[in-house]
Amino acid sequence: MTHPYAIATLKTVTLALGIVITYYSVKAYRRTDAEPLAALALGFGIITMGAFTAGVLDWFAPVGRELALLVESGFTALGFGTIFYALFVDRS
Repeated sequence: MTHPYAIATLKTVTLALGIVITYYSVKAYRRTDAEPLAALALGFGIITMGAFTAGVLDWFAPVGRELALLVESGFTALGFGTIFYALFVDRS
């Protein structure tokens, strides 16, 4: 069994990096006003929100880890779909 504090530590690192990446993506969008960068920032934000939500569910809500993992996976899939859109959209 994995130690809960190891999971919490890695989730915290993921959350911190996600916030930084989302911040710089938004900053790049504001500087260039390129719509694909807005979608990229949204995608990273969704993935980061999923990590946060799963962490809160896992530690503070009376639900099983399976539900927290399901919620995180849903956010991750939605976020990667948004990033995929950002990489292939042509707004020229």
